[in-house]
Amino acid sequence: MADLISVGWAARHNAETLLRTTAGEALQLRVPTPAAAGDVTEQLGRATPGFEDLELAPAVFRKSRAQMAAATATRYEVLVSARCVEALAGGAGMSAEVLLAQAYGVVAGESVLEIEAVSTSEVGGTAYLYRLLLRGAEAEAI
Repeated sequence: MADLISVGWAARHNAETLLRTTAGEALQLRVPTPAAAGDVTEQLGRATPGFEDLELAPAVFRKSRAQMAAATATRYEVLVSARCVEALAGGAGMSAEVLLAQAYGVVAGESVLEIEAVSTSEVGGTAYLYRLLLRGAEAEAI
């Protein structure tokens, strides 16, 4: 059991080190702000929903695959440290999976990219990397 824990820790450390040395993009995870308890306008659906941008670092942002047709949306992927996602989720009082499921998208430059899929890389039951598959607007280049 101790071997799996040390292997999991080593995988997290190695992934974070690799991401820190190759990261260069400033990315934010756009999440909805929590509703205010007891606010009548929110209960009636009249309040404008708010969003908060949380920094994703260390992370690597890259184009996912070649665009085959001119009218299709460009796909990107983000590789982000599990430690970063878990720290953001812990600050919001939820799990990393719930945080990513509730997120509106990822802000890269001036664009907000929709999260299509999330996958987790883990070893010994310890997550060390999250991969977010993103979709940009049609024919959008970042």
